[in-house]
Amino acid sequence: MRLTRLILAATIVTVMALVAGCAQPTEVPTEAPAATATTAPPAAPAETFKVAVVMPSAINDLAFSQSMYDALVATQEKMGADNFEFAYSDGMFVVDDAAAAIRDYASQGYDLVIAHGSQYGSSLVEIAPDFPDTSFAWGTTVDTFTDQGVDNVFAYEARSEEGGYVLGVVAASLSQSGVLGVIGPIETGDAKLYVDGFKAGVLATNPGAQVNVNWTGSFSDVALASEAAQTHIDAGADALTGSAQMVVGAVGVAKENGVLWFGTQADQTSLAPDVVVASQVYDWTVVLDQIIELTQGGTLGGQAFAIDLANGGLVIQYNPDYAVPDDVAALASDTVQGIVDGTITVLE
Repeated sequence: MRLTRLILAATIVTVMALVAGCAQPTEVPTEAPAATATTAPPAAPAETFKVAVVMPSAINDLAFSQSMYDALVATQEKMGADNFEFAYSDGMFVVDDAAAAIRDYASQGYDLVIAHGSQYGSSLVEIAPDFPDTSFAWGTTVDTFTDQGVDNVFAYEARSEEGGYVLGVVAASLSQSGVLGVIGPIETGDAKLYVDGFKAGVLATNPGAQVNVNWTGSFSDVALASEAAQTHIDAGADALTGSAQMVVGAVGVAKENGVLWFGTQADQTSLAPDVVVASQVYDWTVVLDQIIELTQGGTLGGQAFAIDLANGGLVIQYNPDYAVPDDVAALASDTVQGIVDGTITVLE
């Protein structure tokens, strides 16, 4: 009996040894298999391009500030919210307040800080050198401060005399009295260019016309603009124009008196659909596209840009509810083409 038990135990041990010898262990790879030639590496996530802008008036001023705000919105829609974001400070009439906002945005690491106002230039000269890795832009001007050793500031301007000339042609064609009034803010930048261009367009169409220009000395004083508009009307003007955010007051006076209005910087039709004939509209995306591309490529400043009729940065937009005679519309179209191809010189 004992011998039998020993034989049985030996048999069990032998079977177990055979089973253990036939089993294969499961190997756990210590690293992922190498990528094949057809496997592309994962793409690096795109960095969001961040822009901040400081503006002198409200983003819905139907003039200078709104033109930039609309361009930033359009740029975000084109690039996508994941690739482009922006912040803004509007109503920055006080230059010192604007300078503080510009410096604060630069400190927060924005890729591009835009000082949208020629009055902010002296502030940028002081701020930009403190942030050499940040790109700045300001307008409307052509000065990039490179002559002062600053190399991270772009400049941009609007050749507003071109659209001003076209609107002057239309205004002279529609005026019955031959007297036209212009309400200018401060005699500088795109405001002066526009006023000079409008006057040139009027006189090219009607050399005997009288163009009265009033400079209020302010970009924002609505009351002064209203007073200037009334003065022009009292002097016989039956068509008016003006520049800057203050013109909402002048448009209101034009509406009350049934006097034609021609706008610039943004479409001002909604202010007075019965009297607004057309507006020169700024499209700053033409400038923003170039500045963003350069900044992403490592160029942070030192170049100046302009929007004009040829590159589509300036657009003549008519009020669809105001019936411009066909011959006047054709004359305006020919004028635009003449400016673009160089056969018409706006300002000598």
